[in-house]
Amino acid sequence: MTNTALPAGLDPTTFADVLKVAGSDGYDRWTDQIRRTGGCTDPIRITGHTKTLDPATKTVLAAYSTTDEPGGVLRVACGNRRASRCPSCAWTYAGDTYHLIRAGLTGDPTKGTPETVRQHPRVFATLTAPSFGPVHNRPAAGRCRCGTDHQEHAPELGTAVNPDTYDYAGAVLWNNHAGHLWRYITIYLPRELARRIGITQRDLKNRLRVSYGKVAEYQKRGLIHFHAVIRFDGPDGPDTPPPPWATHDLLEDALRAAAARARVDLDATANQPARTLTWGAQLDVRPIAAFGQGEELTEAAVASYVAKYATKAAETTGTVDHRIGSVEALDLPEHADIPPHTRRMIAACILLHSDYPERKLRHWAHMLGFRGHFSTKSRRYSTTLSALRQVRADYRAHQERTRLGLPDPDSDADATTLVLASWQYAGHGHTPGESWLAANIARDIRTNREHAREHRAELEALEESCRAF
Repeated sequence: MTNTALPAGLDPTTFADVLKVAGSDGYDRWTDQIRRTGGCTDPIRITGHTKTLDPATKTVLAAYSTTDEPGGVLRVACGNRRASRCPSCAWTYAGDTYHLIRAGLTGDPTKGTPETVRQHPRVFATLTAPSFGPVHNRPAAGRCRCGTDHQEHAPELGTAVNPDTYDYAGAVLWNNHAGHLWRYITIYLPRELARRIGITQRDLKNRLRVSYGKVAEYQKRGLIHFHAVIRFDGPDGPDTPPPPWATHDLLEDALRAAAARARVDLDATANQPARTLTWGAQLDVRPIAAFGQGEELTEAAVASYVAKYATKAAETTGTVDHRIGSVEALDLPEHADIPPHTRRMIAACILLHSDYPERKLRHWAHMLGFRGHFSTKSRRYSTTLSALRQVRADYRAHQERTRLGLPDPDSDADATTLVLASWQYAGHGHTPGESWLAANIARDIRTNREHAREHRAELEALEESCRAF
């Protein structure tokens, strides 16, 4: 090999593999597979075959086998929601979350939510954890209590001012039970609404429904907080309007009361005192305005914000995205970059496991104790992620039938076909050279998507402006 300079980020071994992949006979088909996965960084490799038959004549209408594919396998997207694992699949997940949340704000008849929900009272609420000790911050007025005027992206922001007195045990136990605190919100909110109106909860269901969609986000201090879109509906859900007395003020007042009531009591153990876990004092509740009304908190802004954090996990605090089984494992080279504050939270989870074995803290140490779902919604808020995935799968199936000249069962009731298939798992991931090439394909796809999104946003803004005019 000559001394020609290698492309950035490539070592000689990887470069040699790049040349091998790019020079192979099946490179064009391999590229097509990677594009179909959206540039997935860890595709699933499967082998097998499928046949489409006419059930009456047993004529083979179409046949496919992975035998002729590059490497004898078909690559499909891993579907991981975490951006730290697969940015491409996380982008798809974020897009689905965006449409799910926005459908519950603006309405979308194609997703089962009427456009009239735009007239329903809606708020964007942020619920946070209490304090477990002073942390470095950037107050609006004055300096941090440590006496330093921290820069915006200073690494010490959110970390304990005094690690020796910070309640790391309380912090990770709070993370571990945050899902329970949210469940109490969903229980107490209807009770508080019924009490304020002066009716029973059963009567409330005949007049009003509460729908929500929420996402969890890690703060810099390593504690979870929840962003929730909460909406009033009529008795039959989003298809019916809420009563006139169901206002933003009523929703905010009842939500604050429900948050104040939510609590989880933990009994004392051999090494830990009894605790009462509650929400923090900071509860932000803001009405959501329709686009074009001069408000900062618009439907699109809320949907984008929620979607952004749906693909993030504890990695934003400097932890890793895999399990850590022991305190000793923290000393391994692969964990050398974990910040001290985050490291202490991980250690606290591992050490507390024996005191609360049913909470499986050791298994969730890399998540700083949090074990809940990052995005959830009530049943009637809007569509589901499964439904959105099915629409995408149906669209691709329609494209494939069109390409093969097969009948479309949606347009022809008599177009019945029989599909025989057999698939086996054959591994996952890329070779080093494939990984580099796939990253470049993913970058091109991402650039094209961003340009298309900007163009679509401009058209939507123009359309909303015309409506307002």
